[in-house]
Amino acid sequence: MGMKTKIALGAVVGIAVIGALSANSGDGDGDTKSDSRTSASAGENAAGGTKGDGGAKADGAADAKPAEDKAAEKASQADRLKAFVQKNGTPNEKDAVAHVTKVQGADEQNDILDAADVYTDFTGGIMGEGTGPAKLIASAFADWKDSDNGLVTIYDADGEILGNGQF
Repeated sequence: MGMKTKIALGAVVGIAVIGALSANSGDGDGDTKSDSRTSASAGENAAGGTKGDGGAKADGAADAKPAEDKAAEKASQADRLKAFVQKNGTPNEKDAVAHVTKVQGADEQNDILDAADVYTDFTGGIMGEGTGPAKLIASAFADWKDSDNGLVTIYDADGEILGNGQF
C-alpha cells in the first residue's frame, strides 16, 4: 500500500470512530433516565434533594435560590454587567456603562487567555467621545470579572476599537 492510501484509510477510520462515539454519546432512549444524570443534577441532590429523591427541602428559602439563579442566567451578559456596576460602581462608571449594548466572552473563561468584547453606542472611533468612558467601562469590567490573563476590548457602534484593559 502506498503512503497516500494509508493516510486516506486512516482518515476514513478516524471519521468513522468519531461518528460512532458521537452517535452513542446521547442521553439514551429514555429507559435509563435515572442513570444519565448530569453533574448539576447530582449536585442538586447533594445540596438538599430534588423531587425525585423522596426528600424534602429544609426551608422555603432554598426553593427561591434556583429561581434567582435562573433569572440571572437568562439576563444577558450586558445586563449583568450593568447590574453589577449599578450596585458597586462609581457615578462615572455608571454613566459609562449605561452606553453598553452588548458583552461577549465574559462567561467563557479558562484563565489562560481570556478575551471579552464590550460593544457600546458611542461613535467616532478612537478619536470620538467614547475613549474616556471606554477606560471606565474596562475598569468596571475588571471589577466584575477576574482572570489571570484576561483582556477586555471596548468597541463603538461601528465596531471600531475605543480601548482595552486587563481583567
